[in-house]
Amino acid sequence: MKKILVVGGVAGGATTVARLRRLDEEAQIILFERDPYVSFANCGLPYYIGGSITERSKLLLQTPESFKARFNLDVRVNSKVVAIDTKKQEVSVEESDGKHYTESYTHLVLSPGAKPFVPPIKGIDLPRILSLRNVPDTDKIKEMVDLQSTKDVVVIGGGFIGVEMAENLVEIGLNTHLVEAAPHILAPFDSEIATMIEGELSKHGVNLMLGKKAIEFSEEGNQVVIHFETGETLKADLIVLAIGVQPDTQFIANSGINLDERGRILVDEHLQTNVPNVYALGDAIMVDHRVLGGKAHIPLAGPANRQGRIVANNLHFDKKESFTSVLGTSILKVFDLAAAATGSNERSLQAVGRAYQPIYIHPNSHATYYPGATALTIKMLYDPNTYEVLGAQAIGQNSVDKFIDSVAMAMHFKGTVYDLAEVELTYAPPYSSAKSPLNMAGFVARNIIEGLMPHARFEEALNIDPSKQILLDVRDDAEVAERKLEQSIHIAVNELRHGRENELDKSKEILVYCAVGVRGYIATRYLLSKGFKARNIMGGMKLSGGYGIQ
Repeated sequence: MKKILVVGGVAGGATTVARLRRLDEEAQIILFERDPYVSFANCGLPYYIGGSITERSKLLLQTPESFKARFNLDVRVNSKVVAIDTKKQEVSVEESDGKHYTESYTHLVLSPGAKPFVPPIKGIDLPRILSLRNVPDTDKIKEMVDLQSTKDVVVIGGGFIGVEMAENLVEIGLNTHLVEAAPHILAPFDSEIATMIEGELSKHGVNLMLGKKAIEFSEEGNQVVIHFETGETLKADLIVLAIGVQPDTQFIANSGINLDERGRILVDEHLQTNVPNVYALGDAIMVDHRVLGGKAHIPLAGPANRQGRIVANNLHFDKKESFTSVLGTSILKVFDLAAAATGSNERSLQAVGRAYQPIYIHPNSHATYYPGATALTIKMLYDPNTYEVLGAQAIGQNSVDKFIDSVAMAMHFKGTVYDLAEVELTYAPPYSSAKSPLNMAGFVARNIIEGLMPHARFEEALNIDPSKQILLDVRDDAEVAERKLEQSIHIAVNELRHGRENELDKSKEILVYCAVGVRGYIATRYLLSKGFKARNIMGGMKLSGGYGIQ
């Protein structure tokens, strides 16, 4: 009879044991969880702190008792696996009361997850500096933010958890600062989209401190003082660390199971380690990246759940089902907006030297004549040689998830921009447009590929050579009066074809821009037909905020 030990619960481990039991009623299955709660909604923790989730019990998905009643599983909470002996096929377990024992296995599944990264900075262990990983952490933060004396809170780290925490702290009325050492928050997003997210945070009262690196913490009365590399200081009643995560794998170090230099578990495509009958999954492993190639560490709940199912299948059926790769598809709420991404961004593609072409579109969430339509901003990247979609980012109030999920599905099957242009999607005025945003992305890419839209990027508009180039603004008078680019000439698109093209110098290249790129495209096509050298600035003035133009 198989005796399967699973180390770690939550998404990966809990999914694995439930699937295993559905497949095999005879196997002995034991799940060890170091914390008091085996299965909880870790993605919901910031929203409980912020009050959107009002009942703490809603965070608790399963208990040892419910697992026992429904699946006859032996779930042991407050039980920390501290060592693995792969030769003897046993693990050493430490209980919360300090007692130790060993447990043998025929098969072992490692799902220890990741823990918050805590850098070795002086004073970082002060009691008012907390991290968020589990329910007990949540209880501590919740207790602190509910105190009347807590007014100023600093979140350090501009990743997904940091942004979600900042939003929820503002929602409960706290003066909230978000500190990020990099120039922009949210690494999956390129600067044009990240800047829009930053604008939404600032608009709702988050004090963004970008490019600020904390080097020391000290106490002053009941507050913590943050000392920055610049010499600046900032006082807070509470600090929440959200700098990132690292695999919780110290107990594996001397087991013979291969780890990389950062302690992440190395597995093959079947999620098996180098040791027979030992599998690993979730936030502690390295997996293949679908676009970039090579290994990647992408700690997300979706892949962990799928991996749990695959491991269970491989254990029960003794087959070689593969976990193919990851795209890193993710989304977050930022006050009134949603921002989502899938695949690779420009920085990651540049890092591996892969050729790419970006496009920008700003479609509406549904037909504009039906009430409630809102605008999206979309950036998509594709391979200029194979036309395969490489990644996408989107931000807006509605339909962001629909667009990014559709792109992720296309990328899963190695779809091209031609596939996006041709795919048939649902349409009714309250839900989409006859030309959906996905189709529109494909159309724009095809126009570039087929030479119908010579294009320029926005930064080119800021660095024109007046001796060789003309910057042409084809927006309406009211738009130009509100904001325009330096050195630009204004001729509205509707006036251009009525003789005003004669005002332009044919010996110079014309860079055309409008609000979002559509009128610029129309003007560019007209100018090309009249023998001008013209290129359309993709994305138009809607991208200007990312370049510091307000």
